[in-house]
Order: sequence, then structure tokens, then C-alpha cells
Amino acid sequence: MFPPHRYYYLHNFQRALAWVAERYDDVLDEPQRRFVADYAALPQPSQALLARLLLRRGPWFRASGLIYEEIGPAETAAAPLEALGWLDRDAAMTPDELFGLHTKPELLRLFPHLPASARKAELLDALRARQPDAKPYRDWHPDAGEAVWRLMAGEVCERFRLMFFGNLHQDWSEFVLADLGVFQYESVPFDAASRAFQSRADVDRYLALHACRAALDETPLAATGARLDALLAQVQACASANRWLEQRRAKVLLRIGQACERAGDWPAAERVYAQCAYPGARHRRIRVHERMTLLPEALALAEQALAAPESEEEAQRVARMLPRLRRALGQPRPPAAGLRAAPRHDLVLPRPADGLPVELAVRDHWHRDEAPAHYVENTLFNALFGLLCWPAVFAPVPGAFFHPFQRGPADLGAPDFPARRAAQFQACLALLDTPEYRDEIGRRYRDKQGLQSPFVSWDALSEPLLALALDCVPAAHLKRVFERLLSDVKTNRSGLPDLIRFWPAEKRYELVEVKGPGDKLQDNQIRWLDYCLSHGMPVSVCHVRWQDMDVAPASQGEGR
Repeated sequence: MFPPHRYYYLHNFQRALAWVAERYDDVLDEPQRRFVADYAALPQPSQALLARLLLRRGPWFRASGLIYEEIGPAETAAAPLEALGWLDRDAAMTPDELFGLHTKPELLRLFPHLPASARKAELLDALRARQPDAKPYRDWHPDAGEAVWRLMAGEVCERFRLMFFGNLHQDWSEFVLADLGVFQYESVPFDAASRAFQSRADVDRYLALHACRAALDETPLAATGARLDALLAQVQACASANRWLEQRRAKVLLRIGQACERAGDWPAAERVYAQCAYPGARHRRIRVHERMTLLPEALALAEQALAAPESEEEAQRVARMLPRLRRALGQPRPPAAGLRAAPRHDLVLPRPADGLPVELAVRDHWHRDEAPAHYVENTLFNALFGLLCWPAVFAPVPGAFFHPFQRGPADLGAPDFPARRAAQFQACLALLDTPEYRDEIGRRYRDKQGLQSPFVSWDALSEPLLALALDCVPAAHLKRVFERLLSDVKTNRSGLPDLIRFWPAEKRYELVEVKGPGDKLQDNQIRWLDYCLSHGMPVSVCHVRWQDMDVAPASQGEGR
């Protein structure tokens, strides 16, 4: 008997399967419940073999490729799986699948009539022409000295994988091969009401939407029409009262619209975007109207978007489109948006010999004991937000937490992430109107130390930095930053200035975006700078040139 750690992948898979069975018992059908029971009753080597197969690319496996010391002979471990119908050595195999299992030399020995000089793909074409039909492996290779099986339990295990992870882009290897002791996770209460899948129909709808998305990825919409109608009908059939699934359905519609754009079918894209409520669809619909030279419609939609933008990003994009649309229609140019220009520092510094990034060079140049400078970029304010709003971030809302090993909520990037936790976020931000917020953030920093969080990067946060920030950044400024984070979590978690400078004796600070030679402000950085300036927060941009460059700027300042 091997020590237990030899089966760590098996123990993790057993853990995941038990989690699904316990949490979703009423969502599983009888064959799925029987699978869980039958799996638990298998000999350990057979359980381990199935777990190994689920980690590998299948569905076909040769016994000679299943050499695992802790499992022993593959045929012995496979026998109970064959008895349950989970492995099948008699399943029909296509020529493509046969070629996927064998090397070219093996295939030439198996089919000596094929031209040896041909490439493997050419050999496959030749075999397809002669023997196109699928047949059991033993008919392809009567003299094979090993067993070859097809995994037949893949479909039910895919369903379990979806229910465990809440998605199909994570595979079992991310969990069963992990050392679960390396990271620590917040303990989130799970009850039936917080489940994303409330019924078997919910799981079916998710899988149907996934199939639509996969169909788009595998076969681009080179020509729309009947295929588009079929895809839209499938997506429409997935309509649900489940809010989380509706968000996924809207995102699939967005992807279909983008596929129509790539195919150059503007009427089809317009048709899809008209029924899509996912963020970004309206902006793309305006662009499609432009492509179709429906300029009055494009302008009307752009003005509607600018009057009530879904996000700052949309407002910024539409503001850039309006002058072009109005000019094309012979209308007067709208007033300039009037973005505020941030104060500017110009520095000429020695070029770092060790390739130090420009942001760190500026930090080191400015840093003083009495006026420390820190490189924080997106880490500091995200961390302060994550600590203050910890209860809201880890609230057990449906579609957020699927298993106990999540770094954060699965719907973090969803447009309605804040709305679904509005009461919790309101309670957390209300603390900023009282002196209690400092104690609350400090307490969370101590109590939650090391727990995984989508907002808190523990390595970038220290107690002295936290104390400086709470001393020098007013609560009103924190509240403004946190409100903007919540207005568009997916977009606004990035783009924050690179450096923060503190003057502890004066209890003040400054945020600084650093730009090296030839570097320009990005859109999300421009939006953050404008927001900070509009709310009286000290922010600036520092432009750096190296001393060995030919031309230096006219002015050079310390930027106090």
C-alpha cells in the first residue's frame, strides 16, 4: 500500500464529487446519484484510474500509456470501470481518432500499403478514402497487444465539473492537482438559496449556452442567415428567470453580434445587438449603424447613450464618435468634452543601469523619510476597498460561490455585481462617514491576513503603508474612489496612478501617474485622472526623460 499522499489527486477529486453530491442532491437525477454511489464503491486503483483519465486528453486511451505506479496494471484497474460501462473497448473509433492514438511509424506498420514518404495528415486522408467508417479498435488493429478504451463517463463528469466550478473553462487539474494547503480561503456560508443552479434545467441551459459559444469559436460565421437564425433560436430558448444565467445569455448574444461583424454582415449584427443588453452592445450597435450608413439612427443612439451612459467607458467612446456623426450629417460640432488636465511634473533622471522600471526610478528619486513615496499602482486602493467591503465581496449571493476554494466571487466581472450586493456595500461604505472605518480596516487586515481575495494583494500591502494611507488619505476621498470602483468593477480596478506620495506631518498625499519617454496615457488612466480632479483629489502626471537622451525638456521640477 502506498502512502496516502500518492493519491492526493484522487482525494481532491473525491472531495469535489462529494461537494457536488451534498450541495446539489435535489438537482441531480437518479443516474447521476448512482454514479456518485458506484464511484465510491470502486476499488481505490479503479477510482484513481478514472480520476487520472479525467485529467488527460481523451476520450481514447491505450493501456501502454496508463503507467501509474500507485495504480498498478491498467487492465486490472480498468475492469470494474468496464463493468459499469464507464470504459468501453468495443466503442466505434473513427480514422481520425485512430491516428490520434498512434505515431506515424506505428501507423505505417499497421497500414503498410500507405506511402511511407507522406506526411501524417496525408496518410490520414488516404486512409479516410479507403476506410471512412468508424469501427472498434480491434477491427482496426487485430494484432494489438494491448487494450484500448474509450471513456464513456465524460459527459456526466462534465456536468459535475460545471456544478463544482460554475464554469467550463476550468478543468479538474486546477483542483485535483492542487495542494489545497498552499492557499487559504474565506469561509463562505453555502445554503440552497445561494446556489447558482436551482434546478436541472438551469444546468441544461448553461450547457446549451456553452454549446452556442463553442459553435461560434469552432466555425466562424462566414455566412449568416439560416445558421444565425438557429443560433439565436437556441439562445432564446435558454431564457431564464435565473439572473445569473441571463447575464451569461446576454454575453453569448454579444459574442454572436461580434461574429456577425467579423463576417461583415452588418444587418445581422444590428439585429443581434438590438436584443442584447450586455455592456458594450449599444456602443457596437452605433458602430454598426455607421457601417450601414444609417447615420441618423447612429446619432440618435449615441445621444441617448451619452445622456444616460452605462459606464464611463461608454461615455468616453461615444463622446469621440459624436463629432464624426454630426459632421457627416452636416450638424454643428458639439462642445469639447472638457477633460481636466492633470498637473504635470517633468523630471530628467539618470538612466538606471540595472533596468529599473521608470516608476521605481521616480519613486526612489522622490522618497524621503519625511515624505515617503510608494509604488502602489492598482494595489493600495483596491486593498483598502477589499478590506472595508470584505463582507459584501464575500456575500453568498447566487452564482457567486460554487465551492470552498475560490479566491473571490465568480460574478466579480458581471455588470450587476454591485447591484446584487447593494445593501451590503451601502453598509460598508457608510462606515466611512464615521471614525470606525479605520478600526474596521485594521481589524480586517489582521483577521483576514493571507486569505485569498480578488482585491487584496497581501504581498503589496504592509502595516506601515496601511497606517500612512489611513493617516493621510481623507475618508471622503476613499469613499469617492470606492464609489467609482463599484460603478464598474471590471474596468475600474485598473488604471489607478502608479505612485502615492505622503507628507505625514501635514496629513496629505498625492497620486502620481508616471510616464517614461514616448509613453502615453491610456483611456482608463485618463478617466481616473479626470475623476480624481473633479472630486478635488490631489493627482498629477510625471513625465520622465533620461539624462543621456538628446533633447531635455525646458523645465525640471521636484514636483513637491
